[in-house]
Amino acid sequence: MTKGILRRRAIFGLLPALALGACVYVPRTVEFIDPECKVVARHMVLQEVQIAAIMGCANEGCVTLVVAAAATAAVSAVISGSIVVAGNTVYWFERRGQCRRQSRDTVPPE
Repeated sequence: MTKGILRRRAIFGLLPALALGACVYVPRTVEFIDPECKVVARHMVLQEVQIAAIMGCANEGCVTLVVAAAATAAVSAVISGSIVVAGNTVYWFERRGQCRRQSRDTVPPE
């Protein structure tokens, strides 16, 4: 292969990393009304936040920037994803406990 073809492949391979590289992922809590239990419940979602835009760069400096930005996005997705899974587990137990208590309160004593 010629250098021109390899260079074009490298550039097109870096374009998706450029798009993702300026973003990080953060956990966010969302509240909603649970219709079965009639309580306000919460769950966590991942939210993508743009922190920077990679504008002008050249040669190896550009590759370094893109690799560092893509690694930051990947690490933030893993860490924030773990927080979301743990948070949703806690919120699930919380909702189950509230729903169970409410159902006991509505049943008349014998």
